[in-house]
Amino acid sequence: MTGSNIVWHHATVNRQRREQLNGHASVMLWFTGLSASGKSTLAHAVEEALFQKGCRTYVLDGDNIRHGLNSNLDFSPEGRVENLRRIGEVGKLMVDAGIITLAAFISPYQKERERVRSLFPHGDFIEIYCNAAFSVCEQRDPKGMYKKAREGLIKDFTGVSAPYETPVNPDLEIDTGAIPLAQCVDSVMGLLRHRGLIG
Repeated sequence: MTGSNIVWHHATVNRQRREQLNGHASVMLWFTGLSASGKSTLAHAVEEALFQKGCRTYVLDGDNIRHGLNSNLDFSPEGRVENLRRIGEVGKLMVDAGIITLAAFISPYQKERERVRSLFPHGDFIEIYCNAAFSVCEQRDPKGMYKKAREGLIKDFTGVSAPYETPVNPDLEIDTGAIPLAQCVDSVMGLLRHRGLIG
């Protein structure tokens, strides 16, 4: 809820000036996919490639965010919706700050991904679908989550006891279960160059 006495303050240092100082555009890169599909791995690898080019970057990682900002949220449908709402708002601020922001979240619902996209001007939100096969994700299972979900120890686990709605029209789809990481990074960097966001 917002009060009638709250007014947005317009600063003299704006996004355009920050981007000029940085020497590159800012954008939200949204990595979505099943648990263990490689979202965080790819996001951090892309960040490293961007950092090596002198870009200002930051990764908003699902697990890391739940240690602090969203530590009071559960994994129910309602909790997931609020989780993404907060991340969308944080990401919006970071893009305004001139930062290439990379968000790695399962974000299983199409409606909520579209809601986050709607926070950004056209072209400022790039949805990257990490489309690793379910069998590959379950086989990887680095945190043992699929096993626990199968045993009924974790409720509302995406892909097992909760749905994952496949992106309808992602900006980029990568088979992160079969394609080597370096090639996945090249695909993302190529898209950023194609759109004129980096040199």
